[in-house]
Amino acid sequence: MHTGRVRRRGEAQHGRQGLLQRRRAAASAPSRGARALEPARLAVVPGRLRFPTMQRARSFSSMVTAGEQRPEVAGGGGAGDSMATLVLDNGAYNAKIGYSHDRVSVIPNCQFRSKTARLKTFTANQLDEIKDPSGLFYILPFQKGYLVNWDVQRQVWDYLFGKEMYQVDFVDTNIIITEPYFNFGSIQESMNEILFEEYQFQAVLRVNAGALSAHRYFRDNPSELCCIIVDSGYSFTHIVPYCRSKKKKEAIIRINVGGKLLTNHLKEIISYRQLHVMDETHVINQVKEDVCYVSQDFYKDMEIAKLKGEENTVMIDYVLPDFSTIKKGFCKPREEMILSGKYKTGEQILRLTNERFAVPEILFHPSDIGIQEMGIPEAIVYSIQNLPEEMQPHFFKNIVLTGGNTLIPGFRDRVYSEVRCLTPTDYDVSVVLPENCQSRCGAYSLVLEPG
Repeated sequence: MHTGRVRRRGEAQHGRQGLLQRRRAAASAPSRGARALEPARLAVVPGRLRFPTMQRARSFSSMVTAGEQRPEVAGGGGAGDSMATLVLDNGAYNAKIGYSHDRVSVIPNCQFRSKTARLKTFTANQLDEIKDPSGLFYILPFQKGYLVNWDVQRQVWDYLFGKEMYQVDFVDTNIIITEPYFNFGSIQESMNEILFEEYQFQAVLRVNAGALSAHRYFRDNPSELCCIIVDSGYSFTHIVPYCRSKKKKEAIIRINVGGKLLTNHLKEIISYRQLHVMDETHVINQVKEDVCYVSQDFYKDMEIAKLKGEENTVMIDYVLPDFSTIKKGFCKPREEMILSGKYKTGEQILRLTNERFAVPEILFHPSDIGIQEMGIPEAIVYSIQNLPEEMQPHFFKNIVLTGGNTLIPGFRDRVYSEVRCLTPTDYDVSVVLPENCQSRCGAYSLVLEPG
């Protein structure tokens, strides 16, 4: 197995032209399926780190991938007290970034173009500078959960690391960065080259986001040996069991349902029933976050949604933004709703009923829209049943939720009730939703605590 080699600064400077050619070739590799599945020849392989100097490598010998064992770096950064450690949860929708001892910033991990200013590109949280965010065109670095557009990702990183935000001093900074499960080797190699040879970070730790959530859970619950992470994000949902901080690869399950699919489905429903909103991804994503919830009894709520007038407790009116007087959409209070007839205020209203719970239901029954896969509760049980029988009770009582979709109201209770129904009665079931699961960097600081 290729163990990785140490590259010195001189090589990085003399080989810059070759680097650009290799990176373009590497970025396109995932689209060529056969090549993407070849054994990866990595500068940094899982469980190892690559450093620009041998001295730095020796001082950071304790930093290893959290999927192999718990990452612990004394003093928050490595070789000396002056070394800072930057933590970047590089998600497909949001990037969560912060120093190990500092606050966390959550910003969009993409670029935008506005229909009113098509020639100008806005990066990350420059979204606030757009006067009319309707009809936003998204330029995403991730496609189907994997980082493929390095030009856009580099622009976002330049913004994050530059004077606009963190003003990173690369000479005295190490970085912990997240990557998806089963990442392509060519993408890993491109990331290593960019972080070391363009940005000049002193050390890089690539790690799965779920591994750090598991690490925090074990840190908070030292008596527990096992947990199963349910990471439901923008592109897909992963079910990953961890035992003594090591992931059990034979039981990992991926469900191809995430927040992006939910938003797109909501756009289609509203466009078919009420108002054409297929170009309003930004607005409808906000609608989803504001009004959607997970039903505890789908058929009962569906019957309520059919009722008229005051009896329909599911129905809600959402005021769409016009970006002049109303900058952000909001739900009308129940007492101000006009249940029959039209509003005279001139506001643009979306009346939502069963959409509120039918869209999140896809997480539990993907077959509702033709995706022939298991729902999340069924996948949790199936994953645990693939593990040795003596370990199964420990996983059922340590189910940990993380990712943006888990913040939908009712999600935790629904997961618990369905897993409870599928689990033997003599097993305890516990589902935990950490308070700050969206900003995982708050948990990442635990990775940097000594001991």
